[in-house]
Amino acid sequence: METPIIQIKNLGKEFKTANGPVRALQDINLEVSPGEIFGIIGLSGAGKSTLVRCINYLEVPTEGDVLFEGRSMASMTDRERRMIRRSMGMIFQQFNLLAQRNVIRNVCFPLELAGVPKKEARERAMELLKTVGLEDRALAYPAQLSGGQKQRVAIARALATNPKVLLCDEATSALDPNTTKQILSLLKEINQTLDVTVIVITHEMAVIEAICDRVAIIDQSRIAEVGAVSEIFLNPRSAIGRKLIMGEAASQAAERPAGGRSIRILFDGRESAEPIISNMVLACKAPVNIMYAATRDIQGTAMGQMVVQLPKDAEGEERVIRYLESIRIPYEEVDGYEA
Repeated sequence: METPIIQIKNLGKEFKTANGPVRALQDINLEVSPGEIFGIIGLSGAGKSTLVRCINYLEVPTEGDVLFEGRSMASMTDRERRMIRRSMGMIFQQFNLLAQRNVIRNVCFPLELAGVPKKEARERAMELLKTVGLEDRALAYPAQLSGGQKQRVAIARALATNPKVLLCDEATSALDPNTTKQILSLLKEINQTLDVTVIVITHEMAVIEAICDRVAIIDQSRIAEVGAVSEIFLNPRSAIGRKLIMGEAASQAAERPAGGRSIRILFDGRESAEPIISNMVLACKAPVNIMYAATRDIQGTAMGQMVVQLPKDAEGEERVIRYLESIRIPYEEVDGYEA
């Protein structure tokens, strides 16, 4: 079995404040496999940004450990940790570029710190700027760039030392939707072509569904659930998972169907273009009341769930049930639904 590239074991983090200690992380256990895109999602204040900084020991955990390729970071010297950090590139929400340096010198900066000769560093920087589509902006300064261009420079800089892991802390939160889509596409391309493991910290489910293989949901400093993105979308087990995926109003509606017999239909991998509910209504000649829907198009397949209230007449109910069984759509009856 392949060793996880990142293992987080019983990790906790406490900050001392004037008003007493504040617990930011509690008993975190996670494993990230080489080559995957792993998402960590949570609401503001859940602890996700503290967690990503504990992964590379920019924040030293209060307890527990982080293993990088099987090596304990807790037992390393400061010098050893600095060397390991070269294998973990990091990009931030606000880009963190050096305003006084042009684009190519920003990308060269980590190479200068690593003692790479100037000519070699510039060649490497130009190669990376080509990778992120900005070779023609090498001499521009950050103030002359758009938000998306700044993040591309930040990605190039993070890749300068040939990292094995790229940590993305809310990397698209400051970008518009179209630019976000482009940056996520670039991260996926980097993951596939450079074989870089990507860890994405975000509060947006759209980011998770766009590129992640697996996701951990963090809530009130603890991990609420972990699983494949498709599994979490299909059947979130935690209250915070349902809230993030369905939205608060839909989650509450799912838990309290409003009278009548209701069923939960599971969308577990059908083509997203298939109009299942429309076809059902036409075939059965019976209307259904959609109480809520939480479905996503994940790489061309429909994942998620829908609660519908069945027709009030017994014959209509039976036709709908028989139809779902005939096309092999999984469903279950709900009564005061709890996932």
